[in-house]
Amino acid sequence: MFIVGRFLLGLLAGPNRDNNVFWQLLDVASKPALWITRKISPRLILDQHIPLATSSWLIIAWVFVVQMKIEMCLEMGIAACQ
Repeated sequence: MFIVGRFLLGLLAGPNRDNNVFWQLLDVASKPALWITRKISPRLILDQHIPLATSSWLIIAWVFVVQMKIEMCLEMGIAACQ
């Protein structure tokens, strides 16, 4: 969510976003995920595309975890998951 917020604020703030306090907070919060993506991705991927790649793998991971949770709830019974 930090990456999406950072993207939207970047659209609104424009080139002066580096001076924006909220941009700086979102930037600090999203740095770990962006750093991991940069380390595991090949150099062929441009730095400007790293936030998109990060968002993509985070969404895929979220879908995978939700799918696992649903399967566990179905195995244990719906009443155990409430």
